[in-house]
Amino acid sequence: MMTASEGTRVAVVDYGLGNLRSVTRGLERAGATVDVTDDPESIRAADGIVLPGVGAFSEGMENAGPFRDLLKAQADAGTPLFGICLGMQMLLTTSEEAEHAGEGSAEGLDLIPGRNVRFPETVKVPQMGWNQLSVEREHPLVDGVDGEYAYFVHSYYADPDDESAVVATTDYGLDFASVIANEAGNVFGTQFHPEKSGETGLRILRNFVDLCANPHD
Repeated sequence: MMTASEGTRVAVVDYGLGNLRSVTRGLERAGATVDVTDDPESIRAADGIVLPGVGAFSEGMENAGPFRDLLKAQADAGTPLFGICLGMQMLLTTSEEAEHAGEGSAEGLDLIPGRNVRFPETVKVPQMGWNQLSVEREHPLVDGVDGEYAYFVHSYYADPDDESAVVATTDYGLDFASVIANEAGNVFGTQFHPEKSGETGLRILRNFVDLCANPHD
């Protein structure tokens, strides 16, 4: 007997930055059929899209530039779009990182209005290691993970324009948004790496795959 998520196709966008192997493995463990791809038709046909990412914001946006219109169109159509780490930061409008690196301004996907800001000098940068999630509002992605720990590696964090975009927070000298989502609920991201976060991460990936299988629940 098939579960609701079996046969669910997830496209992991291959734009040259991201830990594609571990993300793919995690999604497969969560029950998805995974297509790591840079083919627009494969991305368009998927039940859900993952935008992974490690590295600098400006390089990420430069590489992901050819997918900008496609990702916006799929998000507008209601397809679940999941940004991970840098991928989450790219969902926002802009980032201090490009300016800090002397690269001028870099424009994000602007699917969740806001900007990425650098941690203050009062804390060790980057944050690297396990930290706790505090769920601030209901969203299918975070079902069952309030108070659990996830694995982070980052120097910048999301500061959405609208406070309602914050789904979960984490304390690292200040409470920052560790999970965000758009108003419609189909575009969301985690600052941490679910694929490196043990059972908590697997639960989040399963929640995502279930959401892809039942986007209107």
